[in-house]
Amino acid sequence: MDDEQPSQTALATAYARAYHQIADRPTILTDPLVARLVGVTADELTGLAEPTEDRPGSGATFRPRRLFFAARARFAEDRVGAAAAAGVRQVVILGAGLDTFAYRNPYPCLRMFEVDHPATQAWKRDRLVAAGIEVPETLAFVPVDFETDLLSTELESGGFSRSDPAVFVWLGVVFYLTSDTVHATLDYIAGQTPPTEVIFDYLQPAGTDEDRAQLQERANRVAAAGEPWFSYFTPADIAGHLRARGFTDIEDHSAAELIDSYLDGSAEFESDPPHALRASRILRARR
Repeated sequence: MDDEQPSQTALATAYARAYHQIADRPTILTDPLVARLVGVTADELTGLAEPTEDRPGSGATFRPRRLFFAARARFAEDRVGAAAAAGVRQVVILGAGLDTFAYRNPYPCLRMFEVDHPATQAWKRDRLVAAGIEVPETLAFVPVDFETDLLSTELESGGFSRSDPAVFVWLGVVFYLTSDTVHATLDYIAGQTPPTEVIFDYLQPAGTDEDRAQLQERANRVAAAGEPWFSYFTPADIAGHLRARGFTDIEDHSAAELIDSYLDGSAEFESDPPHALRASRILRARR
């Protein structure tokens, strides 16, 4: 990662959410701030070409991928809303990237904590100022490098309470971490005073030679961009890891299933998901 630039995957995800606002109907996620945050106009977004395949540089405009980015954010925000209604008052966004939920948060009772790599977070804070997006008093920035820093130390120094329930949102991050780091983070989350909930997406190993080749091609591309994937889990494996840590309420979805659930009952992807969606899954777990 360039110490003066945001994560390239964080930037690509933000562009995809911005493009989703103008290109897709129905809109899965309503995010009026993301285009301002990344500094792109509606005209510039309209001028983006819609590719016909998942190729390098097409993350923002390749429809299956951008719909998943929108759907996973919507899924997490819906869960946060349910938790707030049930009395939870803390939300931790791990690997926040250029997420904008904290700046359009409709639940003033929530204390928000954005955790991210220091370089990405510094760039984001500069962009917030440039875009005129107000940082709410309910938000705390917590710079953390997951591979070298202690999440517990940094979060608690930012005012996070270990003795109060919380929701942890962890999107677009797990596969960039080693398995040891993933397990250590889940250990930390499991130690939170219940009720505690975690929402995260992950990559599962490919099941066929064709899918393995496609997945390896994608892995090579992100590695060449300096952000390699390090971990894959089967649904059974990740459920086992969560149950061993006391999580008993687990809901796990394929990317295609999640997208289709927001498309007015359409089964556009689930019956024959494109390669770009086959490895991706998202879950929520509660204890």
